[in-house]
Amino acid sequence: MTKIDIISGFLGAGKTTLIKKLLEEALGDEKVVLIENEFGEIGIDGGFMKNTGVEITQMNSGCICCSLVGDFAAALEEVIEKFSPDRILIEPSGVGKLSDVANAVRNIEKKTAGAKINSVSTVADATKCRMYSKNFGEFYNNQIESAGTIILSRTQNMSDDKLDKCIEQLKSRNDKAALVTTPWDSLSGKQLLAVMEKGAAAAAELLGEADVCPECGHHHDHDHEHHHDHEHCHDHEHHHDHEHCHDHEHHHDHEHHHADEVFSSIGGQTHRKFTKAELEQILSQLDGGGYGTVLRAKGILPDKDGSWIHFDYVPGESDIRSGSAEYTGLYCVIGSDLDEEKLSGLFG
Repeated sequence: MTKIDIISGFLGAGKTTLIKKLLEEALGDEKVVLIENEFGEIGIDGGFMKNTGVEITQMNSGCICCSLVGDFAAALEEVIEKFSPDRILIEPSGVGKLSDVANAVRNIEKKTAGAKINSVSTVADATKCRMYSKNFGEFYNNQIESAGTIILSRTQNMSDDKLDKCIEQLKSRNDKAALVTTPWDSLSGKQLLAVMEKGAAAAAELLGEADVCPECGHHHDHDHEHHHDHEHCHDHEHHHDHEHCHDHEHHHDHEHHHADEVFSSIGGQTHRKFTKAELEQILSQLDGGGYGTVLRAKGILPDKDGSWIHFDYVPGESDIRSGSAEYTGLYCVIGSDLDEEKLSGLFG
């Protein structure tokens, strides 16, 4: 039997960190396939095979990573048939709707012998839950409402009062999910996997109750205000306990949107060399709103000293570190109402 675990979360919530923890501490004896469904034009963590929509990368002795850009359902079926894994971890796009992904997997489960949904979870940055719910509720709230387990990240730096408010907000959206509030450093990967599996029944119930749009057959959130603001990704947790909010307010008659109607991605290659100080100054400019609503940026860039810089950005915080070389400099910016020309000028 192939167990399928879906691990959702808005941009930069910490999905990659959680998956690495599970692979290292809970799944070492299993044959695992990790499927990443990225939103963006540039794959910072690997290129895409556009002819098949799937790139297969051997991560370590027990894990195979697949990046999807094509037909999700067809690619998932192909992975099951080709590799017959013990477990598939699915990491959807941070701006994807969890209900859509879960129901696509549920349809595959019905017609693929031996495939079974094992868990449906969402990682939520506790320091930004109010902001994202307010400004990107159609996507963020769907991830909360569709999860059998909600795993809070970055709780270690929060006051009890702010954490209580976050928990209250999440429970108002989903009071059936198992809720992880303990900092991850205090928990083992096996403990986290156990609570993810505990929430499987709740996820099935929640998805069964979800409202299906008669026009497109997808699940949608019916809030009628859509605000815009920000957040983080990747596996380096370097954070501050604050939320900032640009009052970019968008109104829609019906909140039945796909991610590419609300979000955009700008990516490219660059041979330009930077220093860490120069890059830090560039990333600090993204907070002001002058480049659009930037939710996430990441990249691998050449340093003027001959080494390489890896960076991650979300509103109000960035992580700049030394890392391995790439064939050329790469960067990717995700957000809404982005000024492509100005952003390209920052990195190109």
